Amino acid sequence: MSYLYLFLAIVGELIGSSLLKASEGFTKIYPTMGTIIAFVSCLFFMSLSLKTIPLNTVYAIWSGLGIVFTTIISILIWKEKVNGASILGIILILVGVVILNLFGPGNEVTDHQASQSNSINENRET
Repeated sequence: MSYLYLFLAIVGELIGSSLLKASEGFTKIYPTMGTIIAFVSCLFFMSLSLKTIPLNTVYAIWSGLGIVFTTIISILIWKEKVNGASILGIILILVGVVILNLFGPGNEVTDHQASQSNSINENRET
């Protein structure tokens, strides 16, 4: 369920970012109101995902996917241009997200978990 909340947080961020551009510096009322609602929803769902997913993992996924999909939206909807350096930067961010997910703190065995595992193994041997 936590990853569903994280997905909803990402969707909120994407909508909020697009509406932020559409608000033209908060001069358009409806896009401005939509921006506020989207970002509040984004932070709400992100807070729910943080109940079980480590902060660095949540933020890495949120920002990594956010930057990729925001770039895609900016190209398709806002007709913005990207260059090779932008694409390389996005790729490097995605590599960082993958590394954090594979080797980050959420995947470590803590001292407490290790001692519990040792206790279980000792009990099986006796």
